Amino acid sequence: MVFMGDRATLLETGRFVQRHARNAADEIIEAVPAVDATVDTAARTGSLPDSGPDAETESDAETEGRHRRAAERGDTDAMSALGALLLRRGDLDAAEPFLRGATAEGDRAAANNLGVLLHQRGYPDEAAGWWRVAAVAGSAPAAHALGRHHRERGDEPAAEYWLRQAAEQGHALGAYALADLLEHRSDVGAERWLRAAAEQGHREAAYRLALALERRATETLRGPHAYGPAAAAGRVGHAYDTAGRLRAADPARTGEDLPPAVLPPRTGDAAAAGPLGEAEQWFRQAAARGHRRAALHLGALLEQRGELKEAGRWYLSSAKEGEAKAACALGFLLRDAGDEESAAVWWLRAAQDGDGNAANALGALHAARGEQQTAERWYRAAMDAGDVNGAYNLGLLCAAQDRLPQAEQWYRRAAYAGHREAANALAVLLLQAGDAGGAEPWFSKAAEAGSVDAAFNLGILHAGRDDDRSALAWYERAAAAGHTEAALQVGIAALRDGDERTAERHLRCAAGGGSPEAAFRLATLLDARRPEPGPVVLGASVDQKTECEEWYERAAQQGHRRAQVRVGMLAAGRGDLAEADRWYREAAEAGSRNGAFNLGLLLAREGSEREAALWWTRAARAGHGRAALRLALLAARRGELSEGRKWCARAVELGPAEVAERAARLSEALHQELTA
Repeated sequence: MVFMGDRATLLETGRFVQRHARNAADEIIEAVPAVDATVDTAARTGSLPDSGPDAETESDAETEGRHRRAAERGDTDAMSALGALLLRRGDLDAAEPFLRGATAEGDRAAANNLGVLLHQRGYPDEAAGWWRVAAVAGSAPAAHALGRHHRERGDEPAAEYWLRQAAEQGHALGAYALADLLEHRSDVGAERWLRAAAEQGHREAAYRLALALERRATETLRGPHAYGPAAAAGRVGHAYDTAGRLRAADPARTGEDLPPAVLPPRTGDAAAAGPLGEAEQWFRQAAARGHRRAALHLGALLEQRGELKEAGRWYLSSAKEGEAKAACALGFLLRDAGDEESAAVWWLRAAQDGDGNAANALGALHAARGEQQTAERWYRAAMDAGDVNGAYNLGLLCAAQDRLPQAEQWYRRAAYAGHREAANALAVLLLQAGDAGGAEPWFSKAAEAGSVDAAFNLGILHAGRDDDRSALAWYERAAAAGHTEAALQVGIAALRDGDERTAERHLRCAAGGGSPEAAFRLATLLDARRPEPGPVVLGASVDQKTECEEWYERAAQQGHRRAQVRVGMLAAGRGDLAEADRWYREAAEAGSRNGAFNLGLLLAREGSEREAALWWTRAARAGHGRAALRLALLAARRGELSEGRKWCARAVELGPAEVAERAARLSEALHQELTA
């Protein structure tokens, strides 16, 4: 996987993104604190003095002095503006008389800001009274403040009324607060107001709008019962293999806070890309304004789409703003790119901030290096951070060291917390200890929670009890979820029942999943359907390999001995003796008696009778009756009558019937020769 050509580029670009995010945040803090505090500075400015071109460059002190002089002359607007300035500074005592004076003259901004001042002093009901005065006069900030006041007291109808007043006047905070209230009630109108606030630059609204769009699009594309990306993180095969330590840490990378794996096409037109494309645009807007969780989501979307360089930049931006999940995700991105040391730095940072997944990743890293004590310390840290994978990984670590009582303890802890693979691993441990009764409930619990391995293991458990019907049901369940060995077992059962179509379908799945036995059985099934080959015509072109031959070869290449013998036979049949020799020899050296026998035949045909005898001897000692008969015939031709009778006796013992009959006749003839 290519992450980027120059890691320094990522870091430098990330610094730029971070600076940009900070600058955007500074602009908001400079321009909006009054709005955030519902301080209204929208006083009438037409009568303010000194409003010429030089006013833009005057200092804060000069501005305050100008307002103060005008206020002392009784200018209402100046009193309101000066009160707001002092309120923002936190000088409540100095601000109050100016705000009360302007309020008495009917200035709605002053009435709102007087409410803010009283609220800060701990008089919420009196503050609400002035907010109502200002809101009735048309102040959107006051309507927003009054709406929040009512919501805090549980009066949602009044809260909705005033927040709607603020939102309909274009007040971003009012629109966001109204959306939050409606979303709390699962009202579909929430999205409209989130969008209104987001379009005015409210970064939290943009983030939440993106989440809503993403959630709706995901349900549309994948259905309400679809699994998230973490569901794909489970391994097919033996979940209790200690090689799964890193995989055990990975699922949290795509937990509930990260986007699902259904991604929009890359396009400049968000509408054309659908809700997911629009969601990405809002994530971008919020992230560009310094929203660290939006940057995390955006990075995850880009990573899943394969745009790793940009994903790394957003992860870095989010991580530097303190988002532990982003630091963890950046660590995985760097690990996948081969930079394990840098990955460890970011995982350490995330783990120290309480990210259990990062602690798991560090544990896996140290375990892979053989640093078991350090690995255990990080797994414990993950567990303490609330990540149940920590307990599971501790179980794996202890099991790998044959510390089985401790492994059982940690598996139980994770299993009771709902970790399905821990439940499966615990059941395997109990089964290996001979406690099948204790294992079965844990297998069942894990299987019902979605563990494919547990479903397969239940199949094995029932098969061991000769309960073939229950075993097949569990095998079919595991096979439907893609379990290779389960698909093989279903295929074998279908073959046994004569259902070749079902058998072929499952054997293809298992063979495609890498099972050499499935590949061999599939090849055998296809081979049986082939028409008998016609006579070989000299000079005729050699046909391409059939599908069954390809499956035989695939199984043979994976070390399947019977497949190797069969490939050798097919090669010999088309006259390719060198290829036949290679496959027979490979099978024979791996312990195949048929391979040894066929290799002996091939060598004898080529005149290497001495070497042929060696391979026949190996086959006969392994129980191959025809090889014993060949050795008996060879000994008889050499005049070694006693040796011949010995191999005849072995052939009679091994069979099959026709071989035993021939061996018995030969033995009798040799006996007569010896006693003549």
